Amino acid sequence: MRVAVLSDTHLRAPTPWFEAVYERHLAPADRVYHCGDHAGYGLWSSLLRHPGFEAVAGNSDGYDLAAELPPLLERDLCGLRLAVTHGWGPRPGLAARIAKAFAKRYDLVFFGHSHAAEDVVIGGMRLVNPGSCSPGGSLALLDCQEGEGVHSIRFVSV
Repeated sequence: MRVAVLSDTHLRAPTPWFEAVYERHLAPADRVYHCGDHAGYGLWSSLLRHPGFEAVAGNSDGYDLAAELPPLLERDLCGLRLAVTHGWGPRPGLAARIAKAFAKRYDLVFFGHSHAAEDVVIGGMRLVNPGSCSPGGSLALLDCQEGEGVHSIRFVSV
């Protein structure tokens, strides 16, 4: 299964640049998770065309969009307990704060907020931040198999 993870797009609506990213990296994915800060109802609603799309609210999402989205998603992904969140507070130490807050509850956490791509293991929990999906930024592509967990994670420059 191919999973695309993005965050911090900060777009009110899709641009030609974002449409190209969608066609190349998101459309072929089985699942797409957005870790918040879409920053526009138009962008979020355009992503709903993907049948495997889910998202959480970020601190820069407007009230109308934040009202539609949860702050946390909990799912099963390839036999792993997955959480999707945006993140909070200062950017330094973000992964460690999330690991402490979610200790022993999840195997895998997707998060954003810091705009920095990161793949770390803390306390047995794998935390993946895809970075900011904006020109010059990145997103993450994961390959996993049911019952076998994550086979690979790679960051793609966009």
